[in-house]
Amino acid sequence: MTDSRRTFLSAADSYVAQVARIPAGTLTGPGLGDWDLRSLVGHASRSLVTVETYLDQPAEAVDVKTAADYYVAIARTGGANGPAVVERGRQAGLALGDDPAAYVAGLADRVRTKLERYAASYVLTTIAGGMRLGEYLRTRTFELVVHGHDIAAASGVTPDLEDAALVDAATLAAEVAVRTGRGADLLLAVTGRRPLPAGFSVV
Repeated sequence: MTDSRRTFLSAADSYVAQVARIPAGTLTGPGLGDWDLRSLVGHASRSLVTVETYLDQPAEAVDVKTAADYYVAIARTGGANGPAVVERGRQAGLALGDDPAAYVAGLADRVRTKLERYAASYVLTTIAGGMRLGEYLRTRTFELVVHGHDIAAASGVTPDLEDAALVDAATLAAEVAVRTGRGADLLLAVTGRRPLPAGFSVV
């Protein structure tokens, strides 16, 4: 397996284990923004759902070369926090059913098995255009890592993420910041030179 595949699957394992530890009856509580916790967990599950779905949608050309380019392209279409994204999260939350832990565990198992049939160079169709699988998986690792921390903030259940997943997510955040002209802001903040500008976000 490629490094991006291993890292993605480790982040998926962390997500599955985290969902299994969320206390019963808390899914109706606050999650993130307009989402309750169920919708937040459902939104995170889409990091697996899209891989499972997109693998069946080959693309003829690479339109989006890197994971950072993916986020730049998404930003041009309204960003990651628009009404359509909110509604997809709610629907994904409903899809979790009565046993969210079993649902996401089964989903992760299917994705793991399916990925074995595809090389990292395989080009699939995403909402941003054709991408190589290896680069698309980096975006899914990023989502699982970030939303793992969102779920922790909402539920008190911390994710058990491997260092490789954290490093890849942080690296991708830096890559997006540079691609959007905000690399210096990020670098100066993480080295203690000055705080980030108000409202700073790479997504």
